[in-house]
Amino acid sequence: MDTSWEPTLGAGPLLAIAAGSVALILLLIIVFKLHAFLTLIVVSAATALATGIPVAKIVPTMTEGFGSTLANVALLVGLGAMLGRLVETSGGAKSLAEKMIDIFGENRAPFALGLASLIVGFPIFFDAGLVVMLPVIFAVARRMKGSVLAYGIPAAGAFSVMHVFVPPHPGPIAASEYYHANVGMVLLVGLIIALPTWYLTGYLLGLFLGRKFHLPVPDILSGGPENTEDIKNPAGAGAVIFVILIPMLLIFGNTGMNMAASAGFVNSDSLLPRVLTFLGSTSIALLITTLVALWLLGTRRGEKRSAVERTVEGALGPICSVVLITGAGGMFGGVLRTSGIGDALSDSMSSLHLPVIVGCFIVAAVLRVAQGSATVALTTAAALMAPAVINSGFNDLQIAVIVVATAAGSVIASHVNDSGFWLVGRLMGMDTATTLKTWTVNQTLIAVVGFIFSVLIFALAGVVA
Repeated sequence: MDTSWEPTLGAGPLLAIAAGSVALILLLIIVFKLHAFLTLIVVSAATALATGIPVAKIVPTMTEGFGSTLANVALLVGLGAMLGRLVETSGGAKSLAEKMIDIFGENRAPFALGLASLIVGFPIFFDAGLVVMLPVIFAVARRMKGSVLAYGIPAAGAFSVMHVFVPPHPGPIAASEYYHANVGMVLLVGLIIALPTWYLTGYLLGLFLGRKFHLPVPDILSGGPENTEDIKNPAGAGAVIFVILIPMLLIFGNTGMNMAASAGFVNSDSLLPRVLTFLGSTSIALLITTLVALWLLGTRRGEKRSAVERTVEGALGPICSVVLITGAGGMFGGVLRTSGIGDALSDSMSSLHLPVIVGCFIVAAVLRVAQGSATVALTTAAALMAPAVINSGFNDLQIAVIVVATAAGSVIASHVNDSGFWLVGRLMGMDTATTLKTWTVNQTLIAVVGFIFSVLIFALAGVVA
């Protein structure tokens, strides 16, 4: 059903409704303890009514936002939960955790997990990479008897900076197209900015948050409490590394082939690109990985097929709440987008006559706060600011830096309208208030630190030119 609709309210009322909606969500969840899933549905409907969306379009708008989010999240989290349970019950997560601690030492375990996540996060999208790595993260945290945040935030922050700043992820690729930027230059600048940004906002912040919030390792992704019994013929660290590499290589083949096709090096309609594109789509890559894990971490170790089937079945129940809450967060973000709140904010921003790099950052930031999706904020901001960037006479390096600065704005202040907020918070066992104090702070610092680095490189590029 067509959910298109032209907003009738001005920027002021729309902003007030958006602020009131967010405040109402926080009030209902934190103060009145109403379940997040119910809260998001109620506030989404109320926001749609308040912004004047026609009654006949409210339910289709809500279900479209809910369904589009679930289409991305449900498969990934479901397959990731199965994969995570296989990695844990096989003894593989414990083996890899012990191996990493032996190599890097106990005090450097969070750094090692973050470094591994940076590597895995180069070709893999944020949510897929996170669900693949979390079983290992949880195993290390259990082994060290530490707060899950000390190990989870460095890893999640690593996936975030790679997803936001570095091609071949969709946001920076789309912004590069709008700004006519050199993708290779954006890749180089993105890495230069992403790595120190992660160290400051992911690794060091994670250590601080781990000391401040001592949260136990949750059972949710692994399908139940830790298996404390001796495991017969446990899987080795090498087997788990092999399993983790499968989606990384498949997805990298997909993105690499797409970049080669865009550059004209290969014909996208030929057999090999089509096969690699299919196998490297995120859901198919995780499906293949899970099927391999069923054999490698299950039946090959001597487990009966019926026991392996019960293992993966038991992984699905605990993640239903995560999937539904994440979908409801996407529903709320979809209502905000349809209401015209993001467009009203960007229109008002365009009249401030700020320096181009500052304007790109702020437009992306307000779009992010208004509607939740970092990718939508980045691509929309780039489309809006493209004429100003293209006509300003900047050199290639400066344009690449502006892409990264726009990306920095698009990640700021993850909160209740961002499906990733609910995904990270629930997978790590945090309530809403704690997620705001940890994950929202992490995302805001990534935006601010990334933008500061962008401005410094932009100024240096202007001097050199």
